[in-house]
Amino acid sequence: MTIVFARLTNRSTLLKNILVALTPAIFGALPAVAFPLTPVNCQIEFIETVCLGYDTRFAQDRAALLQATDHSLTYLETAAATDAYGAYLLPGVTQERVQRSLVRFRQLVATSHSAQQLQRSVAQEFDFYRSVGADGAGRVDFTGYFEPTYEASAVPTAEYRYPLYGQPAALDTWPLPHPTRSELEGPDGLQGGQGPLAGLELVWLRDRLQAYLVQVQGSARLQLTDGSVMSVGYAGRTEYPYLSIGQALIEDGAIAADELSLPVLLDYFAQHPEALDRYLPRNDRFVFFKATGGAPPMGNLNVPVTAGRSIATDKTLMPPGALALIALDLPVAGAAGDWRPVTVNRYVLDQDTGGAILGPGRVDIFVGTGARAGQQAGRINTSGQLYYLLLRE
Repeated sequence: MTIVFARLTNRSTLLKNILVALTPAIFGALPAVAFPLTPVNCQIEFIETVCLGYDTRFAQDRAALLQATDHSLTYLETAAATDAYGAYLLPGVTQERVQRSLVRFRQLVATSHSAQQLQRSVAQEFDFYRSVGADGAGRVDFTGYFEPTYEASAVPTAEYRYPLYGQPAALDTWPLPHPTRSELEGPDGLQGGQGPLAGLELVWLRDRLQAYLVQVQGSARLQLTDGSVMSVGYAGRTEYPYLSIGQALIEDGAIAADELSLPVLLDYFAQHPEALDRYLPRNDRFVFFKATGGAPPMGNLNVPVTAGRSIATDKTLMPPGALALIALDLPVAGAAGDWRPVTVNRYVLDQDTGGAILGPGRVDIFVGTGARAGQQAGRINTSGQLYYLLLRE
């Protein structure tokens, strides 16, 4: 999120990430990884699961897929990309090869008449590299994240009391350890005006948990009381590891690990509002924001993320900006408003990361902006597979 979804190196991460980030009971311990990707024989080993599968949203999403590809190509022209690939250890995965792969993929997307034609062309021209996953055998655990939309006020009122804050000008010079969340805003979230955050308020929300979730997601669209819309995005954070309040609730026996979901978490705090003062201060990491003037949400590569076409992974392991293919059961809303799992193969661009997205077995999918996106993000909690696609040399 310029809007950096904080993957913040925080981020975001999900809503599900809020919930299940760093939750061994759900996702298991991270394996030691020498190389996070392994080449596979697409035409033999995965002929039925990947090579003959196709992206069923290709026709509807062609423009979005082209746009996401262009964003990655923009990133690959930067000095940051050169530095990242200069340190990347997997043989054969280079900045130049990733760039050529995206240029060719873009041509195929623009000229293919069908999803089947695109998949055949990709299978013929690209090598597939599978993530070793959480178990060393390719199992990848997927969650979702989104850009929330909340009501807010440009001025504090009796109803709108919980601020989002701009970054302190001297944050880089703050001595370590930084002040904790409780020290910055108080255990009730209302004391920020009495310390180093005084005067840095950007906007006020009526709900404390919503203000906290904006910090987790790293950006938001805010419907102000005067009828205008404000967008905010990640500007910086304090130097603490991210702690999941969902995990804390599980450890305390308040929620069962197999029942954890965003609606369950929201319902728990609706029934126990006093618990916010106990659980939110446990996450010492504090996120600062800036107004973004309506700009789209940004990933940590400093390019926009695209709904359904951008993913977040551990950038210490996975190639930034690269083309990937995900295979999983994705929750999709039916005409009656019910949600059902649909098996999908989908081309995506790896354009983000997250403080809770660690190891080769974790992927966070950006699903969009607003309440509907939030409903889907909160339901994504499934295993699948992740492949990176590189043009054959």
